[in-house]
Amino acid sequence: MIRLAIRVRRQDAEVVLAELLELAPSGVEEVAIGEDVIEYVVYGPPGELPALPALHAAAGGALVEISTTEVADDWSERWREFHRPLVLGDRLTVRPPWSAASSTSSIDLVIDPGQAFGTGAHATTRLCLESLLELDAAGSFVDLGCGSGVLAIAAARLGYDPVLALDYDPASVEATRENAAVNGVALDVRRFDLRADPTPPAGTVAANLLGPLLVEWAARLSGAASLPHTVIASGLLTVEAGRVGAAFAPLGFAVAQRRERGEWAALLLIR
Repeated sequence: MIRLAIRVRRQDAEVVLAELLELAPSGVEEVAIGEDVIEYVVYGPPGELPALPALHAAAGGALVEISTTEVADDWSERWREFHRPLVLGDRLTVRPPWSAASSTSSIDLVIDPGQAFGTGAHATTRLCLESLLELDAAGSFVDLGCGSGVLAIAAARLGYDPVLALDYDPASVEATRENAAVNGVALDVRRFDLRADPTPPAGTVAANLLGPLLVEWAARLSGAASLPHTVIASGLLTVEAGRVGAAFAPLGFAVAQRRERGEWAALLLIR
């Protein structure tokens, strides 16, 4: 197994990540290297890894370094250790299949990270879950950019109905369907192109996207026949929060809450 690491300047990391996910749609590992560099890591056999010219093109002027190293035979076990349960008080636990079920949380979710973007421990997903737990669960819910389905499955368990999970990546669509079945919830899961398809109407939308995509989505909503009442916007850097909030303001949304964790932020927008 090969570990392919791409280090880029932090200020350009978000744009580079969007490009890398086109080359590695099953997801990348993110590691902060000091204050100025972010490392994105892809694992796989040599023939299945993205080609170096494509990586250079994707990172552009943000590139600091590309390196490859062989991973020890116990890589699969160490990979499991990387994915630990996320525990949010006594309300919710999100855990990989190999971790024991929670005896303290009222909602215990099992998410397999093998297909798409982890189990929910990343700061952006955690911020979404924290906001979701504070809302009164009622009505319809859309998970826009569902990844492995964590937010959609949590919403269904909290009582939202119907719940729709959308993602452009076919691997995410399949992973969400599988994780929904494991957790015993009924979801409508579809492939969705944010730049071309109209957002289905819903009372609450969780949009865990990159900052520029959130701004673009807000612009597309200006022509929508109906707007959600509540939007949980995450996936943005703290320095982008003002711009994202301003993009939704003309639609009648106000920032009811702002959460931060490290360099990441999430906005609770209510219309």
